[in-house]
Amino acid sequence: MSDPQDEEHRLAILKRAVENTNEAFVTIDRHHRVIFFNKAAERIFGYHREEVLGHDLDVIMSPTCSSNHRKAVEQYIETGGPKRIGHATEIMAVRKNGESFPANISFSVSHLEQEMFFTGIVRDLTETRDLRELVRKSERLASLGQLVAEITHEIKNPLMIIGGFARQLSRDLEEDGGKQKKLGVIVDEIARLEQLLNELRNLYLPRRLEFKEIDAAHLLGGIRDLVSAECERRRIRLVLEVPDEPLLFQGDKARLKEVVLNLIRNSIDAMEKGGTLRLGTRVLEHHLEILVEDQGCGIPVSEQAKIFFPFHTTKPRGTGLGLSICKRIMEEHPGGSLTFESEPGKGTIFKLTMPISGARN
Repeated sequence: MSDPQDEEHRLAILKRAVENTNEAFVTIDRHHRVIFFNKAAERIFGYHREEVLGHDLDVIMSPTCSSNHRKAVEQYIETGGPKRIGHATEIMAVRKNGESFPANISFSVSHLEQEMFFTGIVRDLTETRDLRELVRKSERLASLGQLVAEITHEIKNPLMIIGGFARQLSRDLEEDGGKQKKLGVIVDEIARLEQLLNELRNLYLPRRLEFKEIDAAHLLGGIRDLVSAECERRRIRLVLEVPDEPLLFQGDKARLKEVVLNLIRNSIDAMEKGGTLRLGTRVLEHHLEILVEDQGCGIPVSEQAKIFFPFHTTKPRGTGLGLSICKRIMEEHPGGSLTFESEPGKGTIFKLTMPISGARN
């Protein structure tokens, strides 16, 4: 039989270790009341433990996050699930001052004297994300030589055309034939240069993202209204498939809208003979997928590994930067990604993957 004093000593050591770790430990009972809130939790979330202990976990959670977490606890009590117990996932958490931050969170359950307790271990990933960005920037610098060569190639050709016509116009200033046509070519090439430079800025100049809670169904509904006339003109049937209840996630709405619109334009261009374009959502265990699915020509197998490369394009007038920009925007969202599936001759599905707001199954 163990010595009670030894047992108390071991418990004191364990409590001190948990109290002084860099990860936030937050423990609640089956009624959602907070019974433990360590120093790291105070530092990460910005609350003093006196504001939290004995109170409902709602104190430190958004309404959506709290609702999802409460359902998960109730489900575990009733069924022994969900699978998220014992597994880690990335979320966008919120501090007391309203600041959103990326976090890794894992959950465990403890049984003591016929009572059940749930502990969340939270790690602030802000510094990790900053380190990833530094690595990304260094990789970008390593490919700078190739980038400069590509830019030179892309800009040189339209400049040669502009220069050639400009010189000819200066010689033929007194002539009338063909002047308007040549001027039109100049205007078109200048516009192409402006588009290229704007897309380069979007791709390589950092821009601070503004994270807010977004309803995926509302986002896609607004985008549908923007592109419905163009789809009708191109004989494309636009189908929106979203659930009635909100699907909430954290993101920069303007930038994500830019991604979806770019993918839709690509799909429209790929469906020269018309067809069906579907916008929809799919909920995975921890994430939400936004789907853009077309019945276009598909992407040739030989091109699929290159489609996110800067300046790679199969369009005669394309800059080859659109998908690179889309991928970068998604990767700047914690836990976000952009992937695709394509079958030549049948169509392509692009998938925007994001963590669902709050606690997830």
